[in-house]
Amino acid sequence: MRRGLYDVAALIARIVVGVIFFAHGWQKAAGGGPGAAAAKFAAMGVPLPEASAWYAVVVELAGGILLILGLLTPLAGLLLAVDMLGAVLFVHRGALFVGEGGFELAGALGSAALLLAAGGAGRVSLDHLLFGRRKERRRRDEAGLPYVPPLATGPQPPAPADRPAEQPPEQSPQRPSPQAGGPGHPRGDAAGR
Repeated sequence: MRRGLYDVAALIARIVVGVIFFAHGWQKAAGGGPGAAAAKFAAMGVPLPEASAWYAVVVELAGGILLILGLLTPLAGLLLAVDMLGAVLFVHRGALFVGEGGFELAGALGSAALLLAAGGAGRVSLDHLLFGRRKERRRRDEAGLPYVPPLATGPQPPAPADRPAEQPPEQSPQRPSPQAGGPGHPRGDAAGR
């Protein structure tokens, strides 16, 4: 149940946060592109304004789309969190509330992006579709009994609680094989009479 709850929460958070990031990236791109954003960044005292503007535009547009799709979520979330850390440190550090130029929106978005980077996209995502099944299969394989060669000596590891211990194959009693000339063999019966 907990896993299902996280999947729904991650889906909602990814879509909402992804749309907000994409909208902010689009606003910068449509408002004169990285060049205009660089001029604004320089006026605000952001270091390396041109590189910072390109980073912000590309990461907010691409990262927003990746979050919405749930694709490469840890990478997208980390890059977006770094983007918002820069916004908090260089632009919004003077106050708390957005109306006063504060860091509340940048802090909330950066924290949400960081949480998605750490927690993953959930099972309703392209990450799970492309990579999650492989991870689940590997986890199941690692949880199984380790391979012990038949000639190995020493104590066997205990079986996991969810699987019964392996039992050695049952030995069926062997019937004496009829030998030529012995009892039970057609020639043996005839020869013995």
